[in-house]
Amino acid sequence: MAMLHIVNKSVFERGTLDSCLKSSLSGSSILFIEDAVVSAVNNTAVSDKIKAELSSKNFYVLTPDLNARGFTDADLIEGIKGVDYAGFVDLVADNSNVQSWL
Repeated sequence: MAMLHIVNKSVFERGTLDSCLKSSLSGSSILFIEDAVVSAVNNTAVSDKIKAELSSKNFYVLTPDLNARGFTDADLIEGIKGVDYAGFVDLVADNSNVQSWL
């Protein structure tokens, strides 16, 4: 059963990223939106943690939120895919379950 996990809080503000990573199964998709997009940026305190999960989980970032915070696709950890709003909708439609981490 495919599951999409949506994380919207900054890793520097809350522990939701850790909870999400511990609860998500191999093959899950994780989408960073709003302030959580900083988790997808290379060379941060959580970059290594995300890189360690890339082999078993699919990571996405909402590009408009990334750009609104002054980052571009060039700042992303290699292997994280940027999506637009239509891509966000596709991820929701393609997964049988969706969990939002607040």
